[in-house]
Amino acid sequence: MGRMEPVEIAEDGVVLRPWRNDDADAVYRACQDPDIQRWTTVPSPYRPEHAHAFVTGTAPAAWTTGTGAHFAVCDATSGELLGSCALISIDHGRGSGEVGYWTAPWARGHGAAVRSTRALARWAFEALKLRQLVWQAELGNHAARLVALRAGFRVEGRLRLADPAHEGAREAWIGSLLPGEVPAPGAEGPAGPGTVPATRAAVFGRPQPTLFANAGADELRLRPMDERDLDGVVATCQDPDTVHWTTVPENYDRGQAESFLAFSQDGWAGGTAACFVIADPRDRYAGSIDLRLSALDPLLGDVGFMTAPHARGRGYQPAALAALSAWGFATLGLARVEWRANVGNVASRRVAEKAGFTVEGTARGGLNHRGARVDAWVGALLAEDLT
Repeated sequence: MGRMEPVEIAEDGVVLRPWRNDDADAVYRACQDPDIQRWTTVPSPYRPEHAHAFVTGTAPAAWTTGTGAHFAVCDATSGELLGSCALISIDHGRGSGEVGYWTAPWARGHGAAVRSTRALARWAFEALKLRQLVWQAELGNHAARLVALRAGFRVEGRLRLADPAHEGAREAWIGSLLPGEVPAPGAEGPAGPGTVPATRAAVFGRPQPTLFANAGADELRLRPMDERDLDGVVATCQDPDTVHWTTVPENYDRGQAESFLAFSQDGWAGGTAACFVIADPRDRYAGSIDLRLSALDPLLGDVGFMTAPHARGRGYQPAALAALSAWGFATLGLARVEWRANVGNVASRRVAEKAGFTVEGTARGGLNHRGARVDAWVGALLAEDLT
């Protein structure tokens, strides 16, 4: 299929129209936004000539060749530019297209991206007879992910990136939408306000916070891990007790600590885990603790932790565990936080019990420990336990 004739789509308070030459100033102003430069493929820094080239060259050329359909999203009443929504690529042979969008900073918070993406999808299926729409966004772009969910996309997994964007994200979320799955105009649809996806997007779409806990007279900070903690991680993971009771690699080295740091950062970016360093009053590494979210039960999390040898016996880990669990209940809306440890790991059990966890029993063969199934103690803290 060759040339496509540009069209205008009006739906649910927005108008999607072809870009015009006189849109260049508004595009330039919108693309000064740090989030647009961070999460999209627009040039950075973004200059007036980039905006002019887009509206006069890139966008109309895609219509001419039939390889894409770029729309300016405008308010149906005032005509004000709200953002961009496009089929950034179209494969007519496979009946597939990829959706991309951004919202101008002055138009955010009113659902323009959701409404325009739904309208675009409906047009793509009905007018172009496409059979599938694909969506991608860098891991960490929770605002874009929430738009995709509300537009009906099923986010199905992650894709490793061959050409990471400006800040080098290694992975992207990927999702798809099929005919018949687009919510009706005005419908609340999935992932609306107050739902778990909306709550998680609001939390993980911001920088990871610092939490506070008190262990006796010592005030502890639970903060994101960074490079200054790597030596402490290596020392802790080389400790015989850590090696005996956990699954850290033997002969642990700095490269593995760097991988642990990347894992911690990816957990927050992906919204799957909150990993913290326990920092003592002098901001030294005293241990690690993480809250991992269940992929099957949105109200369930589980905890894992390790304490630096020099910090043991000071009550740091129970205080950190209690603080992290309370944050999970209050901020993420969890109902249950689980703890597991190899049977015999008395130190870990004492930490859990001091933090208020109830040990519920033994799961036979409940954990995989260095290639063998071992029995595990299982405990939990419930949200109502804190009321």
